[in-house]
Amino acid sequence: MTKKAIIIGGGIAGPVTAMALRRAGLDAEVFEAYDRGADGVGAFLTLAVNGLEALRVLDLHDLVCDLGMDSPVMEMRNARGRLLATTSQPSRTVRRADLYQALRDEAVRRGVRIHYGRRLVDASATSNGVRAVFADGSAAEGDLLVGADGLRSRTRALIDPGAPRARYVGLLNTGGFADGVEVPGRPGVSYFVFGRRCFFGYLIHPEGQVWWFANPPSRRELSPEELAAISPEQWRVRLMDLFEGDAGPMREIVAATPRIMPAWNTHDFPTVPKWFTDRMVIVGDAAHATSPSSGQGASMAIEDAVVLGKCLRDVPDTRDAFAAFERLRRERVERVVAHGKRNGDGKAPGIAGAFVRDLFLPVVLRQVEKRDALAWLRDHRIAWDDRVAV
Repeated sequence: MTKKAIIIGGGIAGPVTAMALRRAGLDAEVFEAYDRGADGVGAFLTLAVNGLEALRVLDLHDLVCDLGMDSPVMEMRNARGRLLATTSQPSRTVRRADLYQALRDEAVRRGVRIHYGRRLVDASATSNGVRAVFADGSAAEGDLLVGADGLRSRTRALIDPGAPRARYVGLLNTGGFADGVEVPGRPGVSYFVFGRRCFFGYLIHPEGQVWWFANPPSRRELSPEELAAISPEQWRVRLMDLFEGDAGPMREIVAATPRIMPAWNTHDFPTVPKWFTDRMVIVGDAAHATSPSSGQGASMAIEDAVVLGKCLRDVPDTRDAFAAFERLRRERVERVVAHGKRNGDGKAPGIAGAFVRDLFLPVVLRQVEKRDALAWLRDHRIAWDDRVAV
């Protein structure tokens, strides 16, 4: 009999996990908390080359290769306009909503059923599987449950009520898409500016639109109510002030943006002690959220999906399959989280820290390039046909 997986979360990790599990011979249904999809929602993200290669394993690479733009080069400057470093980073930058829609539509085309308005409130083991209960009173049963429900995962809390909270890393996020503005640079390059008071990044789409984000520092994590109270126009004024006197096109880009996105806090998870029970497991941000500074959040979730599929294909006992998944993934993803934290710490270092950063960052990155010190991150590949040992 074919095993059935209940997948909680319909963002990016959920549909990819469903397709990976179907490839492994399981049935899968996705249950999304919100009453609609994420069409038109969110900013943009980077798919690193390792994430793109993980998509290729599931025959999804061609699906996303026309989305967004290639972004193989990264250029960093300080607030005075001094070039600190230029590095290579094979990747593709895509609108989050475009990626979500493409993956969701393909999952449906492949036979995955996606249910909306199903917010998980409880789950418990049955005699031969697991039963999930949703806020609307409905329920679903399957052989196993996968929590792909993100940073505030309900599945994580059910697996381990004592699980740690996400770590706030001292930065906020906002951004947007600017039209009708000419800025220095060319398509294919991610331009980063270490402003005196705020970090800024932008890319130039081949059709001319400028995609950008900013990381205003905030020592205190703001509540959802506090964040919601700051209007897009208030953010525009605040950002214009933060970049006053800095070299670079930040103020021109902000001014040319029709609507600045609502801000959100930046978090990561240094470690999540417990990933699974006999019938439930977590993947993606639910298990190992990383700062956007790593450029690897989506790619790690995609890798998780492929590896979990392999483990459930090759290891008959569900709990043993989950244990194999954790064994194959934990060290790598926690190393990525630590890498992202180090990158993020350089965005708001203070005056003394900025001096040290500007002095040593060019040297460090030259050595990283020379020694190919990030090959462990970028060159990781998953061989679908290799068998997983118990």
